[in-house]
Amino acid sequence: MELKVFKKAMKLMGNHFELSVVTADEQWAGEMIDAGVREIQRIERLLTTYSEDSETSLINAHAGIAPVVVSQETFGLIERSIRISQVTQGAFDITYGSVDKRLWNFDTNMQRLPDAATAKAMVRLIDYRKIALDRQKTTVMLQEKGMRIGFGGIGKGYAAEMAKAVMRGLGVTSGIVNASGDLTAWGYQPDGQPWTIGIVNPNAAGQIFSYLNVTDMALATSGNYEKYILIDGKKYSHTINPRTGLPVTGIKSVTILCPNAEIADAMATPVMIMGIRAGLDMVNQLQQIEAILIDDEDVVYTSNNIRVHLKQ
Repeated sequence: MELKVFKKAMKLMGNHFELSVVTADEQWAGEMIDAGVREIQRIERLLTTYSEDSETSLINAHAGIAPVVVSQETFGLIERSIRISQVTQGAFDITYGSVDKRLWNFDTNMQRLPDAATAKAMVRLIDYRKIALDRQKTTVMLQEKGMRIGFGGIGKGYAAEMAKAVMRGLGVTSGIVNASGDLTAWGYQPDGQPWTIGIVNPNAAGQIFSYLNVTDMALATSGNYEKYILIDGKKYSHTINPRTGLPVTGIKSVTILCPNAEIADAMATPVMIMGIRAGLDMVNQLQQIEAILIDDEDVVYTSNNIRVHLKQ
């Protein structure tokens, strides 16, 4: 029986997910993919802010009031998020949820940026150092009223990683979990070759500007090419610098490559916020993580140990 790639695409966690399995048995592939989907749905229920009884919503509802007992899983994810905040000097911060949506709705009617003082006031509650954790009691408390956490910067990668673990545990030796471009790939294609992963051209949605051959690797991209506003001819990313409250400029896209989808997802945005020099300096000091950056002038920068194949 011939090996094939069987795929299923659906909307999960508000994003387009596609799960792929390499096997000769279509029915078995469907069962494996369904198991991965159930795991992603479980994580969505755990982390969503759209349900009042999710652990995330309970933490936010008790901000400045009382600690909330959470599962070991949520506690661990918050703990790891804080570590990434420390490594990125606050460029990654799960307390971004307190930013007023009236400030940044990124609709096409936005004619001007808010002034610096207004923007700065809007981000005053973003501070990962005000998340109080008690490991023995597995409690989480946001120390100021109005603070909110959200897992938009790490949740997709975490879900992809967990779905992969479930599928591998059931015997899937080769597959991909793709969460709107944040993906993890393991094993090999049916012909025994590594997976070929394309990196989107930030100037042309749907077009590939370069590709990588990978196995047992995760990749995540953050860019200004899908959500942005134009003011006086200048493009502003939907990515907000948590220190200033103002949008990031200068970089069109950041792609992170590393063995873990959660880390890849979490590192893409902070590198964009830090900028080319500081972002690459940080990546070059970390083990098993590489970066590809494209600036507003279409110049490609890479970390020390990666080579990209530019599409001819």
